[in-house]
Amino acid sequence: CCTYILLEFCATLTAVGIGRERSYRGLIALFWKADLAELEVLCNQLYEGTDLAQRMQAEKVLLELIDSPECLSQCQLLLEQGTTSYAQLLAATCLSKLVSRTTPLPIEQRIDIRNYILNYVASQPKLAPFVIQALVQVIAKITKLGWFEVQKDQLIFRDIIADVKKFLQVRKIIQSCCYLKLHSLALNSALFSPGPLLAKPLNLQDQQQQSLAMHLLKLVLNCLNFDFIGNSADESADDLCTVQIPTNWRTIFLEPETLDLFFDLYHSLPPVLSQLALSCLVQFASTRRSLFSNPERAKYLGNLIKGVKRILENPQGLSDPGNYHEFCRFLARLKTNYQLGELVMVKDYSEVIRLIANFTITSLQHWEFAPNSVHYLLTLWQRMVASVPFVKSTEPHLLDTYAPEITKAYITSRLESVPVVIRDGLEDPLDDTATVFQQLEQLCTVSRCEYEKTCALLVQLFDQNAQNYQKLLHSSNRNPLEITVQEGRLAWLVYLVGTVVGGRLTYTSTDEHDAMDGELSCRVFQLISLMDAQLPRSSNEKVELAILWFLDQFRKTYVGDQLQRTSKVYARMSEVLGITDDNHVLETFMAKIVTNLKCWGRCEPVISRTLQLSLMSATYILLKKLVKIDAVKFMLQNHTSKHFPFLGVNDNYSLSDLRCRTTFYTALTRLLMVDLGEDEDEFENFMLPLTVSFETVTQIFNNSFKQEEAKRMLIGLARDLRGIAFALNTKTSYTMLFDWIYTSYLPILQRAIELWYREAACTTPILKLMAELLQNRSQRLNFDVSSPNGILLFREASKMICTYGRYLLMFSLHVMFNINTIVSSSCCASLDYVVTYLFKHIAKEGKKPVRCREISQDGQRLLHFMQQNPEVLQQVNLSTVSSEVLLNLIYESMNRALLGLMGLRQQYFSELRASLITSQPDNKREVLDQCFRNLMEGVEQNLLLKLRILDRFPTPPPQCGPGLRVLY
Repeated sequence: CCTYILLEFCATLTAVGIGRERSYRGLIALFWKADLAELEVLCNQLYEGTDLAQRMQAEKVLLELIDSPECLSQCQLLLEQGTTSYAQLLAATCLSKLVSRTTPLPIEQRIDIRNYILNYVASQPKLAPFVIQALVQVIAKITKLGWFEVQKDQLIFRDIIADVKKFLQVRKIIQSCCYLKLHSLALNSALFSPGPLLAKPLNLQDQQQQSLAMHLLKLVLNCLNFDFIGNSADESADDLCTVQIPTNWRTIFLEPETLDLFFDLYHSLPPVLSQLALSCLVQFASTRRSLFSNPERAKYLGNLIKGVKRILENPQGLSDPGNYHEFCRFLARLKTNYQLGELVMVKDYSEVIRLIANFTITSLQHWEFAPNSVHYLLTLWQRMVASVPFVKSTEPHLLDTYAPEITKAYITSRLESVPVVIRDGLEDPLDDTATVFQQLEQLCTVSRCEYEKTCALLVQLFDQNAQNYQKLLHSSNRNPLEITVQEGRLAWLVYLVGTVVGGRLTYTSTDEHDAMDGELSCRVFQLISLMDAQLPRSSNEKVELAILWFLDQFRKTYVGDQLQRTSKVYARMSEVLGITDDNHVLETFMAKIVTNLKCWGRCEPVISRTLQLSLMSATYILLKKLVKIDAVKFMLQNHTSKHFPFLGVNDNYSLSDLRCRTTFYTALTRLLMVDLGEDEDEFENFMLPLTVSFETVTQIFNNSFKQEEAKRMLIGLARDLRGIAFALNTKTSYTMLFDWIYTSYLPILQRAIELWYREAACTTPILKLMAELLQNRSQRLNFDVSSPNGILLFREASKMICTYGRYLLMFSLHVMFNINTIVSSSCCASLDYVVTYLFKHIAKEGKKPVRCREISQDGQRLLHFMQQNPEVLQQVNLSTVSSEVLLNLIYESMNRALLGLMGLRQQYFSELRASLITSQPDNKREVLDQCFRNLMEGVEQNLLLKLRILDRFPTPPPQCGPGLRVLY
């Protein structure tokens, strides 16, 4: 039992030490004066109750009891007399929160809690595992948070790791713990304890043996997963694939018995444990290269490959999804951390690469089994193929043999999945576009290896399926199910053609390869014509999304400023389609965009993807080509709901469908800007549809006032104008928009804010539009000296903010929430301006000549208001900002505002300072008082305007916490 506690403590300490502690179900379970029966009833309602209202009530009761002085005694009552594991878990959770509070418990009390838990766990061998874990976590937290605690000149919470030096930062403490002690305490215990387990058959029916093995493996995994250099922002990310093992762990990694041990554990343990062994091997395969010399690294890699071969020759364990997933990760890490030139030199490389290829092909064929693991297999082959040009070894890499087989397996398996998905009603992989795109981007590199084989396969499959589809369309007895199956296969084929065409940018290509791309592209362009001919009578969303993927890949590869017009891609396309160069391709693109915007108005995914294809990121040269195309000219002159239904306000459309209008008008306005110059008439003509819509809204407001219709129109208009404003990045064009909107239409937006201030679906687009109008992008707001536009814009923005804020406060008073850095900084800057303005007038009061006093009437009115309402700056701002500083919920932009507030309300600041000092524990009051004295030393009232808190105030003493350091 002691070994069990020690292992659990080490595992918990390494996990807690990372500094990203997980809250346990978000609950704070602290108790009140109640008998045991009542507490257990609450526990049962909280953890296993099915009645949501009952659970919420139980949680509410427990949350209200956080400061109960009887908390510890009630915890002890639950631990010693509770009849369920939930009662014990609740007590453990309570203790965890108690020892983690900002105001810590006395040292003696924490020592008592630690000793009590150790004795309790030792005397209760039948505790549930999750109860033991929760209790041991309390001990780990006491150790971590009490690292600096001193009693009688002894660092009392360091007795577990006595030889750790004194550190000033928590991060260094944790690193020291792992470097110096976990090497002997954790790794040695974990690595050498499994040996006796394997010396005799493991009794899987013995819960203690199985539990011990699980905790040993978890301990090793926690040690290997530790972020040794502190650069991993996200522990769940799998892209940081190198484990920075400390040098003093080197001897363990050099011993071949270490790897053999974990491969043996994988083959000996049941799946619930063997996948932990594989997880450890993933980390072993990710060990930093600099830990070994070149011969040592080659030997280490050879041992890893030997283990891979053993697993693949005995694949029974891989039928478990957990083992399968970890093994796929293991294979991907091998290529991530070792070069192809190193892999081919391994003794059994040719046999192992054959086994891996067969394993990959089998995995792809069973597409429904562990689909999330395919990512790692494709990662392996993508990186292997991408490394081929850099291999200098004379040993054969054999990728030209196996890469085409991998590509073929992926293509055929996806086509074969379509009828199964439709027949059995399974989840369609095509619906998960994020996963599809990720896999295709990996496959594009693999597919270009021995591209002739891949191209021939795709041509054969495309022709076969396209012919079958045409026969079904012209059949007198059309079978909808067969048509759906054929369309699903065509969707996959279009995706795959787009993938291999896009792969030209990732792999060395030749003119012959370009000709093959042209051969494949011809077929997709022919399919586009076939599908568009059926609109709007019949359509298939998945085929359309696939076509848009292909067009995007083709554009990236073969349409651009540097395109060679003699590219072989156009040879076959010219013969079949009459497309001779990229200008003809652009015409086809824009015709497709117009068709989709006309016919797919009710399908948000297609509209959204179509607009993303509309060359928003195109260069100026490419935009110059686009504006000459008839389809573009048509859109610039006819952007109305008559031609593009998604611009309408039909009740059948949801409000979220209107979001794509911003993207549409951004792209359209960028095209308008190419030749606009200073032509105001051209701009007025472009804005005519929006002018008509605003006039319609005005009439609705003045007459019948159909709220729902007006609301929908204004939401759409706000989104349209935001897209236009975003694209107008010159002073001249922005001024045209301002002149158009200011006099006639800003009042309508103000009126909408007054009417629908409680409806975020309406206010958010309007406020975002106003924010965009206020963006001084590319200095577009630098109006002429004689122009009042800057003042007018400020007045309208201020009016809208005040209107919205006033109405919002009427129905809410005030909603507390966490704000991001941008909002916090802006608020603090605004507060600093107001405080500085006030302080200037206070400092100069009575010093100005009589002839100048009329000029500062606004300042006088503001001073008078503040004198009548001192609590505005006193209670709300000074108290709030000060509290945020001390609670660590502050950004440094608060410093400037806080300085001025302290000067304006010195008496209240003194009272607040005394209150803050009094609220601290006895052992910290003197430190905080000295900090405040140092803070204000030498800072007089007449200096407040000249000094800035970051430049003048003294360096904080080391005893200060992070919050007070920010205050300094």
